[in-house]
Amino acid sequence: MSDVLLPGFPNNSISRRTLLKSGLILLAGAALPTEALARLAQKSLPERSLSFYNTHTGEQLKRVVYWANGRYVPEHLRQINRILRDHRTDEVRKIDVELLDMLFTVQNRLQVREPLHIISGYRSQQSNAQLRKKSKGVAKKSLHTKGQAIDFRIPGRELRDVRKVALAMKQGGVGFYPGSEFVHIDTGPFRSW
Repeated sequence: MSDVLLPGFPNNSISRRTLLKSGLILLAGAALPTEALARLAQKSLPERSLSFYNTHTGEQLKRVVYWANGRYVPEHLRQINRILRDHRTDEVRKIDVELLDMLFTVQNRLQVREPLHIISGYRSQQSNAQLRKKSKGVAKKSLHTKGQAIDFRIPGRELRDVRKVALAMKQGGVGFYPGSEFVHIDTGPFRSW
């Protein structure tokens, strides 16, 4: 097989086979939706980390690496589960890692280094029932009770920008609560309110 002369390559040439392989890879990449490419790129990252500040307990969890070397880190997931517990009952539940990955994406797209301020992570059935009595905005079968939803804000960032990034992911539920100063995201079907 003959070579194609290209400036910038050793000896100004590259084999046709290499050129064809590169073209096929580029073509395959172009066929993938942008979000699929973003998720694929995210999976190739060496690590994923998050930082939290619980607005009810005052606790902080600074830059915990919850995913490294191609897998989730159980010890660090337990730390995240603890800070995102139901602050009313002190009950801890496993938080859906897909939700953490969604937070990681929001954090990266907004280039955030500060802790995410948590309004509500996991919520026990008891706490959810109490909140439903006080507010019409609390779902009877809230995904908070399954560790699949979080209400948060990012200090120094406009709430509408956080919402915009969450909506652009086209993944899960996105709720906008400017009066209460938080955005809700969950791992349910894609929808917004």
